[in-house]
Amino acid sequence: MGLLNFRKNKNDTVGASAVQTSSASRHPYYRLSSYMPLNGKSRVYAQVRQAVPIIDAAVNKIIRLTDGFRFETGDEMLDIRMNDYFNNINVGGNQRGISAFISNYLSQLLTFGTAVGEVVLSNNGIYALYNSDLADLELKRAANGIDVEFYNYNEKIPNPSLVLYSVLNPKPGDLCGTSILEGLPFISDILMKIYHTVGENWEHAGNVRYAVICKPSADADGTDAQSRANTIAQAWKDAMDSKSVKDFVAVGDVSVQVIGADNVCLNSEIPVRQMLEQIVAKLGLPPFMLGINWSSTERMSTQQADILTTELKAYRRVLTPVISKIGNMYLALAGENCRAEVVWEDITLQDECDGAKAKLYNAQAEKIEREISV
Repeated sequence: MGLLNFRKNKNDTVGASAVQTSSASRHPYYRLSSYMPLNGKSRVYAQVRQAVPIIDAAVNKIIRLTDGFRFETGDEMLDIRMNDYFNNINVGGNQRGISAFISNYLSQLLTFGTAVGEVVLSNNGIYALYNSDLADLELKRAANGIDVEFYNYNEKIPNPSLVLYSVLNPKPGDLCGTSILEGLPFISDILMKIYHTVGENWEHAGNVRYAVICKPSADADGTDAQSRANTIAQAWKDAMDSKSVKDFVAVGDVSVQVIGADNVCLNSEIPVRQMLEQIVAKLGLPPFMLGINWSSTERMSTQQADILTTELKAYRRVLTPVISKIGNMYLALAGENCRAEVVWEDITLQDECDGAKAKLYNAQAEKIEREISV
């Protein structure tokens, strides 16, 4: 019997269990413990994504390229019912579909190196999927030295089997993973300094300041010079404040210069490109996918496509156990005696024209081989 076909009375209400990994602090000094917090560098990496749009765009593109999967059990009708259920499942109360949950989960994994979620149950089975905030959790090594225990504000989570937990490239002995943004805060700081300086220079260059210099005659006394300077200043102010074109007329040796006109701004193209090269190398995406045109062509080469595909498959391998756990939990609660397999969609990065040419060349090669063998 499927999960959605459980027998219940008409007056029964859906009793969903409470989320274990949400914020529920009841002690002002809960951090003074021996547990490992999951949000050690979360603020830094979150600010890096906010400050440098190209980094945020790269992470979002990786998420979109990685997405695309379905469940298969060997039973066609069960597959349809199961995939339809997860396509409409509640995700955190403001989203629908397991793809939304996995996208947020992967975003957290890439940004912080660690991702945590939770399966929320009800008396009808799986009620929702919840993306947990890393700031609300701590980790602790279990007594056997292998397993991991989850704590929510110094209190051990009673049902750890419902918690979904993944790490990216963990260092030996660490419970948390490594963010793909590691090393980029320093690069981003330099890049932001360059952009900030360029902005200030253009603010000064755009809002031009003038220096009006009046050289009084030799026979003029101090009082007369001060009065003439005030008159010229007022006339210059009236000319600048006028909404229409207005000439400035002065008598004597008067010159007008633009403040900072002789100053040459530093060329920022080369240092900015050097910083962007480090960012692109770290994130593993071709430059043109981020709107950067460094070469004469924007088409992805076969080598670049293969490298990027390998990166995306590596992220999928990290996500597969989590997705399988959700699918198998659904089947167990539905009373189905089978297991779910996660089938990912093919990653297509080449142009349709290139794909058609490749198929043509393969067909021609097979034809030649058959003719030779005959």
